Amino acid sequence: MVAGCDLEEVPVDTANKDAVFGSESGLQLYANSFYDWLPSANNIHQADAISDYSTRRNAPDFLRAGNVYSSRTSDNTSASGYDLIAIGADWNWGWGTLRNINFFLENNKDPKIAADVRQHYNGLARFFRAWFYFEKVKRYGDVPWVNKPLDVADPKLYASRDPRTLVMDSVLADINFAIQNIKTINDPSRTLITKDVALALKSRIALFEGTFRKYHTDKGLVNTANTWLTAAAEASQTVMTNGRFSLHRGGGTDLSYRQLFISDAPVSAEIMLAVVSSTALNVRHAANWYFTSATTGTRFSFIRPFINTYLNIDGTPYTNEADYQTQTFMDEVKGRDKRLAQTIRTGSYKRTNGGNLVAAPPAFTYTYTGYQPIKWSVDNVAIDGGNNNTNAVSIFRYAEILLNYAEAKAELGTLTNDDWSKTIGALRSRAGITGGLTTLPTVVDPYLQSTYFPNISNPVILEVRRERGIELALEGFRFYDIVRWKRGELMEMPWLGIYVPEANKLMDLNEDGTPDVYFYTQTPTNQISGVTYVNVATESYKLTNGNSGQVIWLPNIPRKWEDRKYFYPIPESHLLTNPSLGQNTGW
Repeated sequence: MVAGCDLEEVPVDTANKDAVFGSESGLQLYANSFYDWLPSANNIHQADAISDYSTRRNAPDFLRAGNVYSSRTSDNTSASGYDLIAIGADWNWGWGTLRNINFFLENNKDPKIAADVRQHYNGLARFFRAWFYFEKVKRYGDVPWVNKPLDVADPKLYASRDPRTLVMDSVLADINFAIQNIKTINDPSRTLITKDVALALKSRIALFEGTFRKYHTDKGLVNTANTWLTAAAEASQTVMTNGRFSLHRGGGTDLSYRQLFISDAPVSAEIMLAVVSSTALNVRHAANWYFTSATTGTRFSFIRPFINTYLNIDGTPYTNEADYQTQTFMDEVKGRDKRLAQTIRTGSYKRTNGGNLVAAPPAFTYTYTGYQPIKWSVDNVAIDGGNNNTNAVSIFRYAEILLNYAEAKAELGTLTNDDWSKTIGALRSRAGITGGLTTLPTVVDPYLQSTYFPNISNPVILEVRRERGIELALEGFRFYDIVRWKRGELMEMPWLGIYVPEANKLMDLNEDGTPDVYFYTQTPTNQISGVTYVNVATESYKLTNGNSGQVIWLPNIPRKWEDRKYFYPIPESHLLTNPSLGQNTGW
């Protein structure tokens, strides 16, 4: 490695330039390589394993109190065995893609090819460069802006990082160029970058940057936040006005939401870009394995405070009910936003096993809290044990556009009743909610405010954030939503689960008359086949009141948020190669 960013390699042999850049087919073939940078299906459906609303087998090293250190020991590890180099290792990820993009842009100049064709492919290249740098800025803050291929003598290889403002202005220029020049309007396969997908990326980028600048006041960029929020609203509105996408409603309120995530072919009404599997090419993913196996994956489960944010079907907060804290699982999931039963196992959930429908309440062999996801896992038990999923996994979908528009306008203070009806109201209507669909909320939900956003007194912003969390759950947004809102402290939330009225008693989770789980503080005798027995008298697994209360997982492993964690550290190996990069504050 010659330099800290590995930016000097040239991806295409100079002798082959004419063959690549002298024909449209050559440009298309080269541009296809950019798609290799897209996230995989597994990356998307597993991304929320580090978030405020999830539990997992072990507390993430990044969040464990005292488990991340700021200086390197002789063996690169801390007393806990946690490696500073490892947490910043993503610094390397994708720089080869940047070289590839910059080389393309430098050489796509052959006048034999029509200018609009060349600009279309340049637009694709700049789309991916904008996305690449957006991800780097989210993770590291300031990064080196490189917009040309570098040779081994280029001083930029050893230069310092460029300011966030320069990089993000350059990102905005790239995505605007992409929107203007990409010629593809419609792609039925939902696997290609189109003009609307470029607008969707702009919407996502601009919302992130606008809210980050607004709430991270220490960065001194508050006065530029509204410019970005306006850009987010305008990009979103353009997609909405274009009219090429809509919310999928073909399965009614009980099925439409989940169909988006378990269908093999992308649901083209709503999905804008997706990762598509292929049985013929043996390209599959492992959602079922990840969300049903006790040994594979992290045993991801939602926590009860997040489940509490799902509204009642009439649009009122569930937490307005006087006894919400002591409702058992089979009662708390009734009469709620219908996305709840399309996101986690509830009492009505069934799976296919050997051609038969069988009851499938939460399996405490997998879930720690009782809130076991089904959003990405299909109902066929036969595919649970491997990399067998063929359901498409969305990267961009129209619901995000509606949420981005609503949030940007809410932050700007310009969201109208009509806007609400077309965005938040439409999403809630699809989920079967009947109240509060056409007018802006005027009353703060005290539970939502006190539990999640104590510094927000605007009921519109609060409700938009509620809706975003629910609609986009498990789609990889949550951690960086928490980051941009500057609510990292939410990562310390206790990992609470279902309410258990009394330990050492059988519990039926789905009202079928068959016991499902037994939480015990004393080892039971004569155990019943088919019942999962859970010891809640350990340091790591308890009930909040001893012999009753909410299940709590890993109360003995403290998690600690520190503001330095809003950015990841630059890996030490790259600092040794290029000290000019500098380290992020606090690392």
